[in-house]
Amino acid sequence: MSPTFKHVLTPPPDMAFRDMLSGVHNVKESTSVLHGMIETSNKMGDIPLVFSNIAEAPGHRAALNVLEKSRLCEMFDISPGDLIDVLAWAMENPSEPEIVDASDAPVMQSGQEQVDLGKIPIPWHFEEDGGRYQSASIIVAQYSGVRNVSFHRQLLRDSNHTVARLVPRHLRTISAEAAEVGDDVPIAVVNGPDPTVLLAAAMSFSDYVDELTVASSLHMRLHGSPLKVVVLPNGVMVPADAEYAMEARITTERDDEGPYVDITGTVDDIRQEHVIEYDCVHHRIDPIFHALIPTGIEHRTLMGMPRAPTIKNSVSKVVECVDVHMTDGGCGWLSSVVQIVPKNEGDGMQAIEAAFRGHPSMKQVVVVDEDIDISDPKRVEWALMTRWQPDKDTIIMSGQRGSSLDPSRAEDGVTSKIGMDATLTPGADKSPFESVL
Repeated sequence: MSPTFKHVLTPPPDMAFRDMLSGVHNVKESTSVLHGMIETSNKMGDIPLVFSNIAEAPGHRAALNVLEKSRLCEMFDISPGDLIDVLAWAMENPSEPEIVDASDAPVMQSGQEQVDLGKIPIPWHFEEDGGRYQSASIIVAQYSGVRNVSFHRQLLRDSNHTVARLVPRHLRTISAEAAEVGDDVPIAVVNGPDPTVLLAAAMSFSDYVDELTVASSLHMRLHGSPLKVVVLPNGVMVPADAEYAMEARITTERDDEGPYVDITGTVDDIRQEHVIEYDCVHHRIDPIFHALIPTGIEHRTLMGMPRAPTIKNSVSKVVECVDVHMTDGGCGWLSSVVQIVPKNEGDGMQAIEAAFRGHPSMKQVVVVDEDIDISDPKRVEWALMTRWQPDKDTIIMSGQRGSSLDPSRAEDGVTSKIGMDATLTPGADKSPFESVL
């Protein structure tokens, strides 16, 4: 079911990653990749930052805290609800990107004569991490006629190798199939593409879907033109306006990866994971590395925002759904607030069940009416305290498949889930429940 947009979108100008940095605070002081960026961010209150003097990476800048839902909506000139609908539309209407010549691709403007990843501002944010990590870089893989685009954290091992955590999804399956016959998987590691690519890469599909075609559709809807791409010498297609595009291969070698502070703020384990060997590094002139902080606002945005449309689509099949918010306390992944227009008795409970179908990794859902600001946790709790009765407006589901990000789940991955209906009874007198604040 394709969404109906509340407003006709007027495409804003085309936007590259660096166009998001207008007005962002520039840190001119010398900053180290070894804990320096996160220390500055913590001191300054997690505001968007650009570091223009990276001690270990002369000629490169770094940016963090820039990708956040409200900023995206402002730059796209679109409401949060419409952005969710546009994401859903792009998922259902992929379109081919436009291939441009390498000479017209900003990402091919410069590069390293000899690969040395240590000279790129790949940060070591948390002391608990196993080392310097790429967390905002995406992997574009092409193997056996399949292209996949997805996020995978990479631990810097040496000058031309990383160790990547490939969770059990499509790229891990592709890599395993290649390893069985002794093949490397040709890839590109891309950092700093425009936001449409980052949002598409964060999406999850049950079937193989070329996320570059979803990004192109999203780009067309938001900017009025298809995504421009360039084909690297290794045959892999990448966004033409990215900051970095690095030719590499997922090898058959495995090595230790971790520990790593994940989105929940807890430390993930050390595992034997996939070694990536880098062959060539292309980048813009004066490139800006996206140095996302795990657990931070960008991490929650990229994890949670692509889940909102799948939840909204699922809920919309049973009741009118206005908006979905993935909560900060739920790390943008484990908890949501769903805003509906209840018309019949029991619509709130149906919405809860549908929300869990739309995002099975969730652990908690709260359903509220249109008058509640779902992004304000105080208003959501107010709705619960004034409109919800625990004994009759609650669903508790036992023996459910849990998220690997939830450290409280059982060893076999099983968890319980809770849904709370804080909506008013349709047709009832609402005056006792309306807030004057």
